[in-house]
Amino acid sequence: MTSRAEDPPWWRNRRLLPWLVQGVAALVVAVVVAFLLSNLLINLTARGLLLSWSWLGNPAGFDISETLLPFDASLPYWRALLAGLVNTLRVVLAGLVGATVLGTLVGTASFSSNGLLKRLARIYVELIRNIPLLLQLVFWYFVVFLALPKGSAAIQLPGVVLAQSGLFLGSPELVNGVWRAPLSFTVEFGALLTGLVVYSAAFIAEVVRGGVASVARGQWEAASSLGFSSLQTLRRIVMPQALRVIVPGLNSQYISLAKNSSLAVACGYSDLYSVAETTLNQSGRAVEVVLILLGSYLVIDLLISALMNGLNGLVQLKER
Repeated sequence: MTSRAEDPPWWRNRRLLPWLVQGVAALVVAVVVAFLLSNLLINLTARGLLLSWSWLGNPAGFDISETLLPFDASLPYWRALLAGLVNTLRVVLAGLVGATVLGTLVGTASFSSNGLLKRLARIYVELIRNIPLLLQLVFWYFVVFLALPKGSAAIQLPGVVLAQSGLFLGSPELVNGVWRAPLSFTVEFGALLTGLVVYSAAFIAEVVRGGVASVARGQWEAASSLGFSSLQTLRRIVMPQALRVIVPGLNSQYISLAKNSSLAVACGYSDLYSVAETTLNQSGRAVEVVLILLGSYLVIDLLISALMNGLNGLVQLKER
């Protein structure tokens, strides 16, 4: 009968040691956070600026140029911040859709048999990715959208009018030199959305290109031998397999787009950050406003991450 081997000492126990390391790390983080919070409260108390949220009910005293929610200066601060949040969600959702479509088209164009199309796709990706987003937003707003013609000289298509005052859809009509339509978007929104879509699509195109490249060449050849066209092969054979590689990469790009929307101030668009900045200047509640900003963007990013993680679980291969 063999004797049972003695258990190793704790500093060599491969099961216990990782838990101990994580416990020590968590304790250090907790101590640092407690120290920072204590220091913050001491400094705020010394200046008579203890955290308070009652000011959110005070009249804002400023207007918001563009919002889906009815708002005027007599409404409270919380309503202004909510209107800014809705504006942010509006441009983020539209940007995610637009950037995904454009990025997918550019990414798949890298595998086109047309040499010119392939080169144009590569030029687009390399050019856009290496120019700061802030400069691109300034370009779209001041150079492109504000240079559009006014009044009757606006760009007019069936059911669509593009003018310096905005984009008008439905049945646009010119009333006293001003375009009116059932659905309209300001140039500020248009410039921000265009900049975010064009910039983010360049990164998404690389994610898509990497995903498509991960599919074995034999898949293309097998589909071709069965009489599939290049488009049919891409849509029915390659992309379903490439999604396993593409979706995790899209997660980080979608989160980056949501965070980049805070640069809307460059276009004069009233997003959450812009409204929060005005609120801070009006109320003087810097800590509370910053906490609201941090919490809002954190929740948006966590929601995107959760949805993309769920989608990633659906596209992964299930082994028996």
